[in-house]
Order: sequence, then C-alpha cells, then structure tokens
Amino acid sequence: MTSEHKHPTNPVVSQSRVDETPDGRIPVGKTIPDEQPMLSVQNLKKIYHTDAGDMEAIRNVTFDLPKGQLACLVGPSGSGKTTLLKCIAGLMEPTAGEVTLHGQQVTGPPKSMAVVFQEYGRSLFPWLRVAENVELPLKNQGMDKSKRHHLVEEALDAVGLSHVPKSYPWQLSGGMQQRVAIARAVAYQPEVLLMDEPFAAVDAQTRADLEDLVRGVWQKLGVSILFVTHDIDESVYLGERVIILSSSPTIVQEDVLVDLPDERDQLETRSSQRFSELRHHVYEQIQLAKKGFRPEDAVAHS
Repeated sequence: MTSEHKHPTNPVVSQSRVDETPDGRIPVGKTIPDEQPMLSVQNLKKIYHTDAGDMEAIRNVTFDLPKGQLACLVGPSGSGKTTLLKCIAGLMEPTAGEVTLHGQQVTGPPKSMAVVFQEYGRSLFPWLRVAENVELPLKNQGMDKSKRHHLVEEALDAVGLSHVPKSYPWQLSGGMQQRVAIARAVAYQPEVLLMDEPFAAVDAQTRADLEDLVRGVWQKLGVSILFVTHDIDESVYLGERVIILSSSPTIVQEDVLVDLPDERDQLETRSSQRFSELRHHVYEQIQLAKKGFRPEDAVAHS
C-alpha cells in the first residue's frame, strides 16, 4: 500500500450521517431536507418469512436521490442490493418504511420509472426484432404509431444501434443485446432509471464501452439513475456518489461523494490519483463489511 493511499491529498468526503430511526441510532445516506427529492427511500426494512423462521435481509436503509443524479449502490455479496432495488421499483413490498417518487408512495411499478436487469437475454423477446423489442412498452401504453417510431429511433441512436433495427436479439452479441435493453428503457422516457448489475455478464472491453454509454445517455437525457453493481471500480467511475451497503441485515455503511470531473475517460480517469484514492476507500469499506463490521456498533461505541 502506498503512502498516498494511507494519507490522501484530499480526504474522501462522506455524505452519510447518524440519525435516530425505528431501528436505533444508525448511519443513513444523504437526504435532502430543504427540497423534495426525485426519489426518497426512508427507513426501508425487508424481512423474509420462511419455514425456517424470519430472515432480516434489510434492517434500515435511508437515502434520497435528487433529480438528474447518477448514484451507484455497492455492497458485499448477499447484502440485499437486488432486494432493495426491487422494493424501490415497486416489484416487492417492504416490511416497513417507504419509497416515494415525487412525494408519492411507491406501491407498485411507477409509470415514470424503468428497470434494466442483469439478465438481458431473458428480458428480450427473441421472436421480436430489435426495434419491436424497444417499441413494446410504448405500444402497451397505447402511444400512437408515429410517436412510437420516433422514440424508438432516438433510443437506438442514443445507444449506437441505429444500424440494426430489423435484427433479432439472438443475432447480436451480449453487449449489443444489453444495449437493446437500455434502449427500451430510454425510449420509455423514465424520470428514474434503475439498473441492476446490468454489465455483469459481458466481457471487460464491452463493459467499459457500456459504462461510457450509460454516462453519455445520462448526460444527454438528464435522467436520475440508481446503478447497482458489485464492481467497486465501476461504481467510482460511473457515479456522482457511491452508497455503500453493510453486510446483511443491511443498513447504509457510508455515502461517499465522488468528486471526479464530469468528463471521464476510461484511461485517464482510472489512472488518476483521485480515482485511486476513492477506489481504495470504497474497497476498504467493502472489506470491513465482509468481515462483519457493523456500523451501528461503531456508532454505539463512539
């Protein structure tokens, strides 16, 4: 370990704070008290009831996502990242707490929210052409044909697939299939885009291209993105902040500001000292979580 890692030139900025919650004094993510956030997660808890007894997957998670922000959610394996995302998306009912979008409680999948899943191959219909796959949610909305075609063309152009609208998904590479899934979400014109480890199944080169694609789409459209990943480097490269989850039962371990330049490059950004400092800090926190560190215990003894 180098000295610059031990003593960063600029200390890493934590945006989390300790708060009183129904589960005691615990760290929570950054919230926005003076303005209404786009998306708000408040005291969210999820307990699975099984034959073997209750399993507390998520103890208490709180954070806000402002309009137009790209935030990454990272944590050790089994920390409930996908469970949390499903609760936020309205696909799973939390045991306690709430999720609000524009101040309205989420009780089912909101119309202004789209989700891109990891298993892109299973989310695309192999018998539909690329453009038809992208068009499907718009068709289900009852949108008129001319507007549908315009949005599909825009979305395919945004993800670099304007040359393959008539191809079938099975004729495309894995990376191109994931672009189709992203295009479908973009065409839907969501205000919030949730992405659940969408690049886990592609190779490293394709992954880098898709990371830049997501940042490009985000900058162009101004959509709020919550991006779930297990890849620490990816979380730092993509996000404006990294929300680090503890081991299960999950709480927010830390909410880190990513103070990298808005314009990022796979070579220059990843080789910069600040990227290295941020990556080291997030990695250190994940290792603590994997070893059983409990943030609430640290609070109790502080």
